[in-house]
Parts: sequence; structure tokens; C-alpha cells
Amino acid sequence: MFGASVVAALAFLSALPALADSAADQARAQQIVVERCSLCHGKEGEAASVVFPRLAGQHAEYVAKQLADFKSGKRKSETMKPQAAELTPAEMQALGVFFESKSVPAKKSRDAALLGVGLYIFSQGNSFSGLPACASCHGEQGHGTPQLPRLAGQHPRYIEDQLKQFNTRERTNDNAVMHTVAAKLTELEAHAVAEYIATLP
Repeated sequence: MFGASVVAALAFLSALPALADSAADQARAQQIVVERCSLCHGKEGEAASVVFPRLAGQHAEYVAKQLADFKSGKRKSETMKPQAAELTPAEMQALGVFFESKSVPAKKSRDAALLGVGLYIFSQGNSFSGLPACASCHGEQGHGTPQLPRLAGQHPRYIEDQLKQFNTRERTNDNAVMHTVAAKLTELEAHAVAEYIATLP
């Protein structure tokens, strides 16, 4: 199932126009950000609230795919569907390039014990429950790939919310591996790994 998801993602990416990084494309992207995205995601993709994802530093291809999925309804969101409805594939890609070029500082946490649990789950998984390490797909630093999202620096609340949606099958647009992963996470593990992910630069 993972292989089929990757093939589908690659097919989507191959259908996109070349990276929309020209001055005109980026001017249009910035206009869209100011008019539509900034209220929730911030002008630099830093996110205005912990319930909204940080888009700064996210892979351009991944951003474009998620916008296309919101537009088609493959990824469910009453908020994002109308925002993506009129976007063209070129605009989606330009927005991806815009946000990928931005950066936000990692979060600092004072709960060393909780971070220790999060680090272990992220890097080692849990062999007792069959939980794989997050790093096995998203990389040791959580930077992901064009097909798999960057996790580093993401708001913990947003990470936990997405894990819950994968577990309940409310989110089904990405690879089905996440359904199995989310189902194996305890509430403590999910909270700890989300807190750890937020500290990654």
C-alpha cells in the first residue's frame, strides 16, 4: 500500500508545471498568501495559532499536493476546500516554493523527561507494540522528502491532531502506513513525540 501511495504521489508531481520560482510566480504567490493564507498560516508560514500547521520550510511539492487534495476533496477540510477551490496547479506549486523558502525557529521545551520519551519513539519506535520509528520515513532530523512532509519545528498540537485523524481515518489522502502507525501510538507517545518534533530545527 505504501508503494502505491508513492507511485500516486510521483504521478501527481510529474503532472505539475516546473517549479514556479520566477519573480512573477512568487509575486502571485505572495499576493495569495496575503489575501488568503496569512490569517491562519501567517505571512511567513509561521502559523497564527497552534491549531494551524506551520508551512515554513515545508517541501514545495508536498504543499502543492495537499492543496490539490483539498481542492478535489480527497483531503477533507471545510476550511481549506474553499481556499483551494480556485487555485491553479501553477499557483499551488508557486505557493509551495514560497513557503519552502521560509523558516521558523524550533520550539524550546523544558520537560527533559517528556522529550526523552519523544526522542526514543521518533528514533527507535516501540518494538513491544510494533511501532516503527518516525525517522525511518521522515528522516533523522524530521526533514521529510518531497513526498513525505517535513515534521521538524511543527506545532505539537497540530501533530497530535493529525495523528488522531489518521487513527480515526478522518484523514485518508496520504499513505496508509500512517493509519497503522497512529493506531499503535499511545496517548503519551503521541504527545511526547509531537513535543520532540517541535524542537527539531
